[in-house]
Amino acid sequence: MDVEEYSWVKASEYREKLLLAMDEKPRTPKELSEITDYYLSHVSNVLSDLDSHGLAECITPEKKKGRLWTSTEKGDELIEDLKR
Repeated sequence: MDVEEYSWVKASEYREKLLLAMDEKPRTPKELSEITDYYLSHVSNVLSDLDSHGLAECITPEKKKGRLWTSTEKGDELIEDLKR
């Protein structure tokens, strides 16, 4: 476990909930917003943060709407630590 990344995610309920919401399958920002009850703008900002830390990535960057986001391998490992 990367303690620094784990600590960074745990420091924000937004980061933790969004990362856990991508555990089962790729999701759109709108789906993540509905699942977490967070504003879409907050979801987009947090996804960008998770992406910059290598924990999540957009797998359909060419789309204007309905982009799919998923956790990376590094993100999957952190999700498993969060679920313990």
